[in-house]
Formats: sequence, C-alpha cells, structure tokens
Amino acid sequence: MKKVSIIKAITLFLGVFLLTASLFQCKKEGDLVKNLDRSYRTGPDTTVYASFYDNNTIGSATSTPDVNDIIKYRGVQTIIHEYCGTSNCHGGPINPKFDTYNDVMKYVVAGNPSGSKLWEYITTNNFDKAMPPVNSNHEMNTLDKGIIFNWIANGAKERPTLADFRPAAINLIINGCGSANCHNQATALGAWARKGLLGTLTASDTTQYTYVNPQTGAATVYCQLSNTTLRNSIWTAYKDSVRKFYSDTLSFASYRPYKTFTTPVSATSTRGPLNTYDDILLDIFYPKSARSNSSVQYTDANGNKFYAKGNYLNVTSSLVTRIDSTLLLANPFTGVYATSHQGDMAYGDGGLKPHEVALIKAWYFSDPNIPDVWKYGIDNSGIFKYRKSGTIIKK
Repeated sequence: MKKVSIIKAITLFLGVFLLTASLFQCKKEGDLVKNLDRSYRTGPDTTVYASFYDNNTIGSATSTPDVNDIIKYRGVQTIIHEYCGTSNCHGGPINPKFDTYNDVMKYVVAGNPSGSKLWEYITTNNFDKAMPPVNSNHEMNTLDKGIIFNWIANGAKERPTLADFRPAAINLIINGCGSANCHNQATALGAWARKGLLGTLTASDTTQYTYVNPQTGAATVYCQLSNTTLRNSIWTAYKDSVRKFYSDTLSFASYRPYKTFTTPVSATSTRGPLNTYDDILLDIFYPKSARSNSSVQYTDANGNKFYAKGNYLNVTSSLVTRIDSTLLLANPFTGVYATSHQGDMAYGDGGLKPHEVALIKAWYFSDPNIPDVWKYGIDNSGIFKYRKSGTIIKK
C-alpha cells in the first residue's frame, strides 16, 4: 500500500477537523446555544430615535450648519456594519452585502418589522438562521435592536422624518424639563392653590418641599397639588380657557387667564408645565410670557387684575429659542429681533446636548400641528434668525 506522507496526513486530518467544526457551527448545537435567547423581549420603545445614518443635518439649518443643527445618534448602518459587515463576514467574502441603504432594503419591508428578513435574522431563536452567527460571540444588544425596530416601523427611510423625530423629541422635553421642581403641572397648580387662586383649594391640599441646589446651596420652596384627580381637572380647565380666550378675545373676554407662574402672584418658584405633548403645544401656541406675565396686563370694570396679554403673538420668548442658543427670536407681532440669545432652558435647566437640541428643532419644524406663524412668522417674514450667520429661517 502506498504510504501517505506526514504532510498529507496532517492536511487530511485538519481538513476533516475543520469540516466537522464547520458542520457543528452551522447546526448551532451544544452548550454554545443552549441558553441563548435572541427574541426582543423588552418590546419596542417608540421614544428611541432611529435613523439609518449616524448624522443628519436638519432642514432648517443655516448654510454652514451650526452646533445645534446636526442630529448625531447611533444609526442602523453603523449597527449592521459592526455586527454583520465585518471583513470576515458580509463585509468580506460572504454575500449578501450590507454596505448601502439599498443593500439593506432588500431585506426590509418598510413599516413592518415582523415581516422583514433583517429583523427575523437578528431576533430568531432558530440558530441555523440567526445573525450574527452564534459562534461569532457578538450578540446584538437590546438598545441596538430597538433602533432597528423603530427605524423599520417608522418607514425604513433613508433620511428621518416626523415619525422618527416627534416621539424622541417629546420624550426629551418631558423628561428633561417636566421634573418635579421645574415645568411640572403639580408644582404650578400647587402654587396657585397656595395663593388662593383656585377657589376652594388651599395650602392644605398641597405638599410643600424645599429643594437645595447642590452647586450653589440656594434653597427654593416648592408646593405641589398632589391630588391627581384635582390636578387633571384644573389643568384641563385652564388650558381650555386659554384656547377659548385667544380664539376670540372679544366674545370670550371672561375666559382671560388671570393666573401667573411667577411673582408677584405666586410666592413659589414655578414654570409653565411641559408634562405632555398637549402641554407642549399649548406653550408653543400661547407662550407663557403672553398668558402669565409677571406684571398686570389688564384690569376689568370690577377692578380684577389679569396677568395675561390680549395678543398672544406679542411676545419675546418661544420654546425653540429657550433651548437653542444659536437662534434669536423676533417678536411675531412687531417683527423686532432680540439682541441676545435666550437658550438657558437647555443648558441651565435640562442640560440638553447639541444633538438633542437639533432633534427637537427637527421635530418642531416638521410637525404639522405647529402653525406656520410659530415657525416662519406672519406671511413667512421669519421669526428665527441665526446669531452667527444672520440667516432667517423661512418656509
């Protein structure tokens, strides 16, 4: 019998070994996968911002995008590249490729995660289909799965739109600004009750606490209306009266708001609530400086004093300029621009980052529920101007 050389024997042995190992890995058997579960158990979180690309410049940006004009978040393309498009996998010798948006879309049904092959591959517990391969030891984390889920569910667009912006932006505002000692319904209404502005409600219906700033040591007293039923009833009635009054100030003169969020009526430090999407829209439509001024704006025939202006467009503050220091606001009624920025709400209160400010701006200018007058002024004359470039945002 012909002798087999040592080199050939070793080669044959290695070939058989590698084939066996390959078959073992393809079948995904043994301890490697025994306890592995790739299903998306936490469920989708629609407040997670999801985009195909990491960087997106907002539509209202100045010609040379400023610091608050670029939305920078981890994107689907980056996630797929890290998990699937490596040099030894779909970024190398193995097909299909996932290099471009069009490549990825071959495995996506826009608006339907469960019907998309991409989603099936990253969440299936059929380990012969699972991607990345189980033997890669590179499991996709829940956050990255959530980004892919939302991106597909929102339409799997190459560039994000309102469906991608709004849930994440509203979540940022509510959680960043609507804290217990800031833009909070309970705190605003507690101050009103304490001052006797809510009929039968008094200080006994509230809970008072003191907040000490850890940096300055300054103490501020807050007073909250803790009864949820009362709070919802009163705040809803207040918003209804504001909307009714400003819809026709002559016919509904008796609905003029008389409450204020700051001195001299309130003895405690409070701000206009931003607890819900509806609260936020109210603040945009009828800015706090119009409906709760710090000085008397009107006295009726009975001597009652009101702190609300009759013209809600005659204001010098807006939600956008309170969070974005790169913009100046023009009074929509007079057309006169501010000479300095107001963007302390982001940095002094909520601590929003530039890419978060950009996300909120992207939502603001794309949301059809926000009227054009609060985006572009009367007759598209513009009310927002970039401090550096002087560019006025127009439709």
